[in-house]
Amino acid sequence: MKLLILGKPGSGKGIQSDKICEKYKTTHISTGDIFREILKKQSPLSKKIKNIINSGKLVSDEITNEIVKNRLSQADCKNRFLLDGFPRNLFQAEFLSQIEDINAVVYLKVNDKEIIKRISSRRVCPNCKAVYNIITMPPKIEGICDNCKTPLIQREDDRPESIKERLDTYNKQTKPLIKYYSKKGLLKEINGEQVVEKVFEDITKLLDKLE
Repeated sequence: MKLLILGKPGSGKGIQSDKICEKYKTTHISTGDIFREILKKQSPLSKKIKNIINSGKLVSDEITNEIVKNRLSQADCKNRFLLDGFPRNLFQAEFLSQIEDINAVVYLKVNDKEIIKRISSRRVCPNCKAVYNIITMPPKIEGICDNCKTPLIQREDDRPESIKERLDTYNKQTKPLIKYYSKKGLLKEINGEQVVEKVFEDITKLLDKLE
């Protein structure tokens, strides 16, 4: 089962991806995680990406495509994977269609007002990377990570003004993918405004039919 998960920033892709991969024994491929791992290493590619980021530019589609292609060529992706964060635009989607046959695209639909509320309530642990939400999933002790007791922080891009910019970028670049995959008959729309458990229940009803 080869899947994509789409949705606005803050729609719950990360949480649902973890749940999907655990239940269906599927490899979770997050482009964000891939880039972070590359940047930890000392290599020509990591140096190139660092220079691009430090200059305030975005990593090109061509570089991103090759990195994803390389990851998908690995043994743990041969029959099952879930792509999270890729493709981000139609160019990347067309590239993916040339190298893989996707079985379904899970789309978590959430309105902008709810997205801003969710993300601005998010707190992260700078140490173990655990993620909390002060409204829906608060830590046991306010402001402190349950796992390692490190004080939680709010990322700069989780502030309301930054969120609106991220939504604008999503609407321009990624939103067209909804129509693209709908035309291919692959889009599976899920009401992402429900509680986490109900969203996952709806996802499993769809994916069980594909197994």
